[in-house]
Amino acid sequence: MQIGVLTVLYQDKPFEEALDIVQEFGLEAVEFGTGNYPGNAHCNPAALLEDNRNLEAFQRAIAKRNLRISALSCHGNPLHPQKDAALAFHETWRKTVLLAEKLEVGCVNVFSGCAGDSEQSKHPNWVTCAWPPDYLEVLNWQWEQKLIPYWKSEAEFAQQHHVGKIAFEMHPGFMVYNPETLLQLRQAVGSSIGANFDPSHLLWQGIDPVEAIKLLGSHQAIFHAHAKDVYLDHTNIKRNGVLDTKPYGDIANRSWTFRSVGYGMEEATWKQIISMLRVVGYDDVLSIEHEDALASVREGFSKAVDMLKRSILREAPGEMWWA
Repeated sequence: MQIGVLTVLYQDKPFEEALDIVQEFGLEAVEFGTGNYPGNAHCNPAALLEDNRNLEAFQRAIAKRNLRISALSCHGNPLHPQKDAALAFHETWRKTVLLAEKLEVGCVNVFSGCAGDSEQSKHPNWVTCAWPPDYLEVLNWQWEQKLIPYWKSEAEFAQQHHVGKIAFEMHPGFMVYNPETLLQLRQAVGSSIGANFDPSHLLWQGIDPVEAIKLLGSHQAIFHAHAKDVYLDHTNIKRNGVLDTKPYGDIANRSWTFRSVGYGMEEATWKQIISMLRVVGYDDVLSIEHEDALASVREGFSKAVDMLKRSILREAPGEMWWA
């Protein structure tokens, strides 16, 4: 297994300076945002696709530092009920696929998106309960008329351009938000649908990340993995539950808060996550995503790297001489 990073945390720095920092920390891989929510500070598909010289310089800078690209990420909402917004998200996704083909990167990380409740909607509508029955009517319409048709078409487009892994980050607020919904979409669309496994979004929902890995791994549905942590404030959870719309900066009153790796789950839990990833056959990149309001970028990143270096298993397992 290798350690990488989603370079968005250093989006304020020039491309090569960000790569130098990654190399300085001894990492092996980079994940680039290509637009939509992650932005495209280090990897603008339009600029790279329109000029081969830009593309070649981009590739040389990465290779010079002995790095590789684990994935391209264009998380957005292509199902947005406002057509202009949906089109912008969609076009970025398509350009990202074309760039991935040029770079020979087989994995693109995305959100599933979330539709409205009808063709007349202005805003996404995330259904979280089954009653009153209006909600199930909305949910069925979203899946049958929006989610499945869109990703069936886009899975074909991706495969035509040699991108065999569409990795969904299971994120509340979007229609694929847990293992069950991911596998439901995979069954409807095909095996090119899998997970960008981020334990932080699952843990605060009450999902055991180790069990989630075991389930998704049994379907060979883990394509990429993020290393991001979350702190659960059990006092606030006991009072208000885990659904929380307070601003992320209101840490004292929130039920949960994103943290640097090791500041939410215990190190032993991270080692269990890493071990289960190996059990199910994922032996690729753990890509650090830094979103910690209590730590500077450099310190939070540094702490995450230190803990993961202690925890990952780099070598192939040896023969079980004791058995």
